[in-house]
Amino acid sequence: MKKMTFALCFGNRGFMPGELILGARDDMVKAVTDAGYDYIIMDADLTRYGAVETRDEGRLYANWLKSHAGEYDGVIFSMPIFVDENGAAEALRDAGVPILMQAYPDEIGKMDFKYRRDAYCGKFSVTDVFTQYGIPFTVMKPHVVHPLSPVFAENLRDFAAVCRVVNGMRRFTVGCIGARTTAFKTTRFDEIALQKYGITVESFDLSELVFNVQKMSDTDPEVIAKIDRLSSYTNCSGVPETNMHTLAKISVCIDHYIKEYHLDALTLRCWNEMETILRVCPCVLLSELNDRGIVASCEIDLCSAITMRAMNLASEIPTAVLDWNNNYGDEENKVILFHCGPVAQSLMTGTGTVTEHKMFAKGDPGSGWGTNEGRIKAMPITISNCQTKDGRLILYVSEGRFTEDVIEDGYFGCAGVAEIPDLQNKLIRLARGGFKHHTSIGYGHMKSVLEEAFNIYLGYDVVNIDG
Repeated sequence: MKKMTFALCFGNRGFMPGELILGARDDMVKAVTDAGYDYIIMDADLTRYGAVETRDEGRLYANWLKSHAGEYDGVIFSMPIFVDENGAAEALRDAGVPILMQAYPDEIGKMDFKYRRDAYCGKFSVTDVFTQYGIPFTVMKPHVVHPLSPVFAENLRDFAAVCRVVNGMRRFTVGCIGARTTAFKTTRFDEIALQKYGITVESFDLSELVFNVQKMSDTDPEVIAKIDRLSSYTNCSGVPETNMHTLAKISVCIDHYIKEYHLDALTLRCWNEMETILRVCPCVLLSELNDRGIVASCEIDLCSAITMRAMNLASEIPTAVLDWNNNYGDEENKVILFHCGPVAQSLMTGTGTVTEHKMFAKGDPGSGWGTNEGRIKAMPITISNCQTKDGRLILYVSEGRFTEDVIEDGYFGCAGVAEIPDLQNKLIRLARGGFKHHTSIGYGHMKSVLEEAFNIYLGYDVVNIDG
């Protein structure tokens, strides 16, 4: 994968100690490269100290940035001193990517006029003018921070995640394979509202997939390769040969959709035609897609695919969509989150086992091969989901953790016990807010990163369920 690249920009102001900018250039290059990222930087001899102060210098930087369009994922605007806000605004008003504001701290013992930076104050001057111009930017704690400090390394990591979310969510395509089942009005969404946010929905009739599966040969090289892939991915030893071939064919067809239509994520009508017509349940196929980094949700829950993609971009780790399914005894802050088996195995305690879906087997034995059963591992998590309402995209974000609490063996599917602070009040807010019975989960705590991307850059409406 291409390394994330930051464009570096430095501010200046005539009567301040500009010599400090040269050291800042070296500091920032080291900070970025030590963190594992790439950078581009304007030549130091193009302006005084290679920084921007006047409007003309700002325009020079803006033109330089434009000449490197597509090469950078975010901009770091460094304020080694109290800088001129006019040059900064001219330089970055059309950057088109997230902008991190970094201001240097002053040092005790270096507070004379030769060394005093005043960037603590100057940072407000720049953020004020950027707000007046409508230029979105990111500020993090602490207010001033040295680029070579450990805390700035954390800032960089979080800013990189913000950039991945923003740049990956501004324009992407979701495949919708099959229509929403009549029984699940909870997963309805407004396609035109999503398009306003740059989210394109490509819709495919499930009958087309069924037709393509039925005409595909068992000896097709793609089918054979897919059987090998699925067999090495999880425990498929109990799956009858005919059903295994069918699962492989469905997976090949989905791969064709992804390639032909450049799908960044997808959602699938997973019941009950696949079970009654094709005699399989596609849970394991969604699990494998998610483990490959291709976001895939079930039950035509396209909105869950949106928040899954955002968390996948932020964490670079697979995500999942799960039911708010069961209480865990009398533990008010614990809940069993479950689905039949679309969870990526990298989020599970171990290799899953492909079984027959017990709900379908109850009334139609042999019709539901494809659930990937197992347990979700203990880990910190972020939870999020969204809905479309009155032309708007509305989301929530919160955090919790999966515990090591045991779920009895008779509980089928893939599940884990999640502990979420103040859960009962959050559930009330979700119910009052009209959110569905699903939640998306991602590895790690990403609330601040996601809210920064959603609120500041993407224009989503974020509701607070944390109280």
